[in-house]
Amino acid sequence: MSRTYDLVHRTTYTYPQQVTDSYGRTVMTPRDVPGQACVATRVDVEPRPADTASHVDYFGNRTTFYSVTQPHDRLVVTARSTIEVSRTRPDRAELPRVAWDDAARSVVTGDQAAAASPEVLVALREMVLPSPHVTFVDEVRAWAAPSFPPGRPLGDVIVDLCHRIRHELTYRTGSTTVHTTQAQLLAQGTGVCQDFAHLMVAALRLHGVPARYVSGYIETQPPPGREKLRGADASHAWVSVWLPGAGWVDADPTNDQLVDDRYVVLGWGRDYHDVPPLRGVIFTEGAGSRLTVQVDLVPAGSPVFE
Repeated sequence: MSRTYDLVHRTTYTYPQQVTDSYGRTVMTPRDVPGQACVATRVDVEPRPADTASHVDYFGNRTTFYSVTQPHDRLVVTARSTIEVSRTRPDRAELPRVAWDDAARSVVTGDQAAAASPEVLVALREMVLPSPHVTFVDEVRAWAAPSFPPGRPLGDVIVDLCHRIRHELTYRTGSTTVHTTQAQLLAQGTGVCQDFAHLMVAALRLHGVPARYVSGYIETQPPPGREKLRGADASHAWVSVWLPGAGWVDADPTNDQLVDDRYVVLGWGRDYHDVPPLRGVIFTEGAGSRLTVQVDLVPAGSPVFE
């Protein structure tokens, strides 16, 4: 069984004064990965760019570069994709019973973890290091400690971290920024999916377990008896953990579950810094801008979102 989705991700910048040049890079094209195929995709930029190019970055994410060199006071970047997802949620009982501390040691020694190739080992070792938005601090170590008794199966650790984040912290839109640290998150007890993913990644890496930050989307359903509000979905973030014998296992601490076919993977990296949907520079004498984002993830064949 599989699901096919139509995805629209539109970012609109409105500027108070004219912009002479805009240069940007998007990570708005879903990846082709086991259990997911990007059937069709395109990125449209308004005004029409003078130059555009596709690229695959260091982490294998599909990116698009653009340069708009005509004066403008509004910039719209729209990605449209059709994705087929056949991913199934892992059965916790069937995951390898590898202890988390053995998994961490295997990355250091190269046993099991590097069975595929030396390149895999390099990638795994990179995913146990601190990164711009994932820091190794005492607050995270103390919070994570109860989840990491010696010898505990890594699958149980993953499930426990998801459960604790979901129930010990409160999801509150607007309570954090991209610069919020894990220490600040734990102190205030509120955050969003990006913060929860960073916290779980930090807890795992602190214990030597490779973990990466995943950016994507999750299909949402309206309340019973109400129609889905088009364009009101949002980007989502979760965690992928290296489990010897199973490979990368994706887990969503925001929703306290392992990932299934309702999720669409956009890209991954060390943390949010590696996979923002859009980043760039502009040239203008004005200051500031107004940003609006619309995301629409629906079953394929639904009325087109304009």
